[in-house]
Amino acid sequence: MTHAFFQPPSTPRFALRNLRAPRCLVQADVPTGADDELAPIDLLVDHGRIAAIEPAGTLPAELGPDLDASMLLPGMVDCHTHLDKGHIWPRQANPTGDGAGASMATQRDRNARWHAEDVRRRMEFGLATAYAKGVVAIRTHLDSLAPQAAISFPVFRELRERWAGRVELQASSIAPLDIFLTEEGRQLADIVAESGGRLGCVTRSGAYPGDPMPPDLDAALVRVFELAAERGLDLDLHVDESTDPRSRALIRVAHTAVAQDFAGRILCGHCTALALQTDEFIEETIAACKDAGIDIVSLPTVNMYLQDRSQEARTPRWRGVTVLHEMKARGLRVAVAGDNCRDPFYAYGDHDMLDTFTQAVKILHLDHPLSDWIRAATETPAAIMGTAHGVLKAGAVADLLVLKARSYSEMLARTQFDRTVLRAGRAIDTRLPDYRLLDDLMRA
Repeated sequence: MTHAFFQPPSTPRFALRNLRAPRCLVQADVPTGADDELAPIDLLVDHGRIAAIEPAGTLPAELGPDLDASMLLPGMVDCHTHLDKGHIWPRQANPTGDGAGASMATQRDRNARWHAEDVRRRMEFGLATAYAKGVVAIRTHLDSLAPQAAISFPVFRELRERWAGRVELQASSIAPLDIFLTEEGRQLADIVAESGGRLGCVTRSGAYPGDPMPPDLDAALVRVFELAAERGLDLDLHVDESTDPRSRALIRVAHTAVAQDFAGRILCGHCTALALQTDEFIEETIAACKDAGIDIVSLPTVNMYLQDRSQEARTPRWRGVTVLHEMKARGLRVAVAGDNCRDPFYAYGDHDMLDTFTQAVKILHLDHPLSDWIRAATETPAAIMGTAHGVLKAGAVADLLVLKARSYSEMLARTQFDRTVLRAGRAIDTRLPDYRLLDDLMRA
């Protein structure tokens, strides 16, 4: 039934003994172990919830197995992905591997193939995969140029209901910024509001890559904030996803938020061009984001794939990620997320947030020390999304990952294919959906 390395007891009340959990995620009074980044704990589960977290060796052996210092994590949270694009690579590859090629390939596929059943099946395939990997909450962006919003948002609402209790599902629109200066933008805001979504866009006009700082940027930003405020919506924006240092929209998003006295939450994704600015401008931008209460999500695997790619025989010269260390150090909430999966924007991926975090550690140097960076894939995106996930505490639902790895070193060195995934205290089947389930959608 499962590739998990152990099966927990089937009784409603049981213990998982001798575990190691990230100290920053454990909300209980437990001592520091030999590795001060991990806390040695016993965990008591009662009728699907965490009943107690005690120092390792506290709970009696008859309540459950000794797991020999295996790592314990809460369910993972992916606050920025694109389930509606997922898994179209076999029928619509990106021949150039860059952002412009991705945008054109996606547009061709969307115009030709994205009817409701196609979107539904590919999104559900992604949800089933993420669920088996231990992801408990996802925010997906939905391509929203007309007529797609009227197709995809009803599918999202159906799947949100169907997957309730397994994966908490949120949605945000994604469309070029300039449509919000038109009637189409107002209609899109209404669709988002009817769906309980977040209003989102790409902070540039026209097709990718376009002018990084279009002349109507400020007016369009004001209109986006107005549409969101009128409907009580939060904002989730793709910002400065570019290798062009002229792309400086993030600071203008922050200034617009303050000028509009915007009361909702704002999440800005990518922000890669900020890493190409002067130190002085980076500091100014981060300060403006802090004043505006902006949260940041980095998408390291996808941005490394797309950015600084050349059609010549040239090695990429930069990592294509934003200044996440500086943002976190200055008090911004920062997260990492999976973004695209097997589509023209990213040919790879498997909706696995543990793998995303592992790669983020290496790409963004979130180590030496690892400190509390695991929060960027658990507690912080959960807080950004406003969900009750991402921490280990008494009373929380027992949505857990138990890894055979006993340390961060083992976890980061070897893919944890044999993880045990518990949902409400019960081990789930972690077999992944077969790609063959989508074969008929891939044929012309």
